[in-house]
Amino acid sequence: MAYDCEKHCKNKRKKLVKLIGAIIGIFIVLVLFTILIIWAVLRPTKPTFVLQDVTVYAFNATVPSFLTSNFLLTVTSRNPNRRIGIYYDDLRVYAVYRNQQITLRTIIPGFYQGHKDVNVWSPFVSGTAVPVAPYISSALNQDRSAGALLLLVKLEGRVRWKVGNFITGRYHLHANCPAAINFGGYPSPSDGSIVQYNVKYQVVQRCDVSV
Repeated sequence: MAYDCEKHCKNKRKKLVKLIGAIIGIFIVLVLFTILIIWAVLRPTKPTFVLQDVTVYAFNATVPSFLTSNFLLTVTSRNPNRRIGIYYDDLRVYAVYRNQQITLRTIIPGFYQGHKDVNVWSPFVSGTAVPVAPYISSALNQDRSAGALLLLVKLEGRVRWKVGNFITGRYHLHANCPAAINFGGYPSPSDGSIVQYNVKYQVVQRCDVSV
């Protein structure tokens, strides 16, 4: 009698554990399915970035294999979503020339971007006596002769999506903004820099964004 009772109680506990597990599993599936449906209906779209202009304060290699540069950028970001807000976290911007990073990363303070909102940033990016590959000097001479150079402005960070009161986890954001600077109309400085100082070059270049 005692053995049958113990066996019966164990079977009852097992059934109860299975029932609780099944309820939790169904609840999780329903929550995930609901989130998926909401996500599909809202159709979140990644933000767009545009590099408007680049003001050059320094860009020279007076010392072989060392490059000094200083730029003021104007970048706009737009949230194209009607019902989804975007939180920007840990956003950093820097410049690349000939596949080499030539400036330090400048931090853009985190912020929230509402539906269809547009934000404008004007960060400085600079690097003093940054070591570069030996071929950079010859590349600068080529660009000087051609009267134009190509910079790549990069933005990296993390974003979170906000739908109502629900906020997602963080997603990595990468934006590549090519900047073709045509300085042929300006005389070359005599101090070794490749372009004139304090000149704003309009580029208005849409960036390639991945999230």
